[in-house]
Amino acid sequence: MFGRGKGSKASEGDLAAQVVEWRRWLHENAERSYEEHETTDYVASVLEDMGLKVHRFDMGTGLWCDVPAADGTSSKDVVGLRADIDALPMTEDTGLDFASANEGVSHACGHDAHTAMLLGAASLLVADPPPQPVRLIFQPAEETQPGGAKKCVEEGVTDGLTQLMGLHCDPHRPTGEVGVIAGPITSSNANFGITVTSSGGHTARPHETGDTIFAAAQIVTGLTAALDRRVDPRAGAVLTFGSINGGSAVNVIPAKAEMWGTLRGAKRDVWEIGEELVTTSVASIAATFGVEAEVTYTQGPPPVINDEECAERARAAVVSVFGEEGVGTAEQSSGGDDFSWYLDSVPGVYLRFGVHSGKGKETDLHHPGFLLDEDALADGARLFDAFARG
Repeated sequence: MFGRGKGSKASEGDLAAQVVEWRRWLHENAERSYEEHETTDYVASVLEDMGLKVHRFDMGTGLWCDVPAADGTSSKDVVGLRADIDALPMTEDTGLDFASANEGVSHACGHDAHTAMLLGAASLLVADPPPQPVRLIFQPAEETQPGGAKKCVEEGVTDGLTQLMGLHCDPHRPTGEVGVIAGPITSSNANFGITVTSSGGHTARPHETGDTIFAAAQIVTGLTAALDRRVDPRAGAVLTFGSINGGSAVNVIPAKAEMWGTLRGAKRDVWEIGEELVTTSVASIAATFGVEAEVTYTQGPPPVINDEECAERARAAVVSVFGEEGVGTAEQSSGGDDFSWYLDSVPGVYLRFGVHSGKGKETDLHHPGFLLDEDALADGARLFDAFARG
C-alpha cells in the first residue's frame, strides 16, 4: 500500500535515514489540500506502529495524537507540535528520483519535510517519554483559504494545550540556523474576486451602457489608492491584482469583467477591516461609472504573532540542538500561514528553519524546482523534541 517502508521507532543512530525515508515517500505521493487521504493513512500507520493512538479529523484528512508523559511525572501541561501535510497544485521540475508521481501536484513548499520531521520527533518522544504530554498535529490544507488550521481548532485540537510550536522550511537560510523572534512573523492574507457587470454595448457608444472594462481599470487603481488613504502606512498593507479578464472583441464593451487579487497586512487591523474596505470602495467606484459590482471576499488567516515566552522556549531548544550559533533572527514576511488560527486559542511560536545546504542556487518556496537539504531533517526532528521537553 505504501511503497516505501514506513519504519517504526527511530533511535538516535538511525533517525537521519528514517526521516529521509519518510520524507521521500511523502514527496513522491504528494496530495492537494483536503485530498491528503493516502498521506493521512501513511502518517497514521507510522504513528500506530510506534504504539500511539491516532485521532483523525472529521474533515476527512489530517490527524492528531498524544504522546503520554513519562511514568511518575505530574505535569498536566500539554505541549503541541504542528506540521502541515498538503502539497501544491503545481508541476514539479526538480529531476529528483523521488519526484511527485501525482501529475500537477508537488511538495514545493516543504510540507513533506515538516511532516517527516514531526514523525521523527514522535519517534524520539516515544523512545524517551517527555516530562509532560505532547500533542502532535498533522494538519491538512494549509495552502487554502481560510486554511485547514481553522477547522482543526473548531474540532477542538487545541483544547488543553498550554503552548504550541510550528516551523517552516526557509530555503534562503543555511542549514543549522533557525530564525526565532517574538512578535509578528507573518502577515494576514485574504483573497477577493470582483465581478463588474452592465448591459454591454458598442465601443462607439460607451455612454449608452456601463463600460465594464473602463470601470474595472478604475477599480484596480482606485481600490489601491483607497487603501493608501484609509489604512495606516505603518500597517504594511499590500493589495495586488493577479488576474483581470473581460471581453474578446475589440469593438464590443463586454457585459462582464472579472478580476482577482489578494490583500495582505502586517498588522491584525488590516485583517479586521479588509473586507469592509474592499467592498465599500468597490461599490463606490462602480456606482460612479454606472456598473454593478459584486465582491467575493475570502478571509484568510491573520498574522502569526509569536508569544514571547514560547519564543524564549524555542530559542533554548535551538541552542540545545545547534548551539548559540544556530539562533538567527527573522523579519516579518508578507506571506501568510494559517498557524495563526491556533494562536487565537493557545500561545505559540512559529520558526523559520534553514534548509539551504550552501551548495548550488537557492530555490524559493512555491517554485517548481524547489529543493531542500535533507541533512537538516534529523535536526528538525530533534528541535521539535527539544521544544516539547522544555
